[in-house]
Amino acid sequence: MKEKVQGHVARLFGGGGLRARALRSSGFTVLGYGMSQVLRLASNLILTRILFPDAFGTMVLVSVLLMGLGMFSDLGVSTSIMQNKRGDDPEFLNTAWTIQVIRGFALWAATCVLTWPMATFYEVPQLIYLLPVAGLTLAIKGFLPTRVETANRHLLLGRITVIDMGTQFVGIVAAVVLAWATQSVWALVISGIISGLAELLLYHLYMPGEHNKFRWERSAANELVSFGKWIFLSTVAGFLVTQSDKIILGKFLSLSSLGVYNIGFFIASFPLLLGSMVTRRIMIPLYRERPPANSLENFKKFQKLRMLLSSGIFVLVFAFAFSGQALIQFLYDPRYSLAAGVVVLVACLQVPQVILLTYDQAALAAGDSKRFFVLAGCRAAFIILGLLIGVQAAGLSGALLGQGIATLAAYPVVVWLARRHGAWDPLHDLIFTFLGLVLGSLAIWLNAGAIIDMASLN
Repeated sequence: MKEKVQGHVARLFGGGGLRARALRSSGFTVLGYGMSQVLRLASNLILTRILFPDAFGTMVLVSVLLMGLGMFSDLGVSTSIMQNKRGDDPEFLNTAWTIQVIRGFALWAATCVLTWPMATFYEVPQLIYLLPVAGLTLAIKGFLPTRVETANRHLLLGRITVIDMGTQFVGIVAAVVLAWATQSVWALVISGIISGLAELLLYHLYMPGEHNKFRWERSAANELVSFGKWIFLSTVAGFLVTQSDKIILGKFLSLSSLGVYNIGFFIASFPLLLGSMVTRRIMIPLYRERPPANSLENFKKFQKLRMLLSSGIFVLVFAFAFSGQALIQFLYDPRYSLAAGVVVLVACLQVPQVILLTYDQAALAAGDSKRFFVLAGCRAAFIILGLLIGVQAAGLSGALLGQGIATLAAYPVVVWLARRHGAWDPLHDLIFTFLGLVLGSLAIWLNAGAIIDMASLN
């Protein structure tokens, strides 16, 4: 019996077939992300005992600007390499790398220009000094080799996982040492630069393949820009979807309350971020090689995979929803106790996003970046509207509820996009909607006290 099980596992994960590569890539992604979150949590627990909540609130604002600039200028180079027929052509890859390098320096310059407006809007003078230094990480990332995207394209993620974990470990050690020495938010900024340099060095030394050179092939650049113009707009919308809560709440909450909120969000977002990473890394190659619209057999395979992914993420989501209060009390000191309600509510309100997680990659795999942008734009508009109405009506609780309703409002657009590529699975959506309503209602009822206490964050 034991030999049969071992043989079955070896057949599933061994060899160079699509299914084996997808399973291995999923395993590496889950392992890498799990280890990453363990390291982040350990770092977080140490740093929250060294630094005050204000430091984390300030760093949220720094991160929002850097992430915003990175996403607002994204030309979809990574996605283009993964889906383009020339994704293994050296001239195409070198042109893509040249674009990335130019973009990195442009982003750093933009960071310097935006320091004063950010510091003035949020009334945090320290941002004038923090942002130009933190922005150097954007220039460093521009030099990352395209060998990373090539490995993603072929679902060869083992070495990427190891390098990412090594990079994170270096950054965490640097953050803890600097926090102990400086007792300042500067520890988080400088450790980000150290981490970026370590990532660049490790990828250049240990990622197999040809080293990038500065090249500019006009036809490759035109392909990248043509595909990337819609990815650029989609990424702008994606930034607003994922960061609008921090942008808006940063104006309504104190730095201390924003830091506490971010701690709760960090804990609750683990399942969805893991699911997003797995689907992003494996679904585009799978959709590209086995489009569900091509045959019923392909659709059935995606249906099984979708059920499996959603089930796994649901288990994690509600593990955090039911245990959020106990987790915060066990892991953090009393200064962060109000984060418990954030964990519970954010976890429950992520259910609609989990249900819809595997659909939009079908459009990217087919090169349909225009319709992908339509979906991302609708999501962004609904979420910003939901946040603004919610925070004005009921503070932080209202803002989070508004986000959840906004995701539901975008459902018809998701269905429209998924049907265009033969990916929509109404049975899957119905099953997990029912489970989400039952389990979410129970989690909120059991943790009602923590959610009520959360309302005192201001």
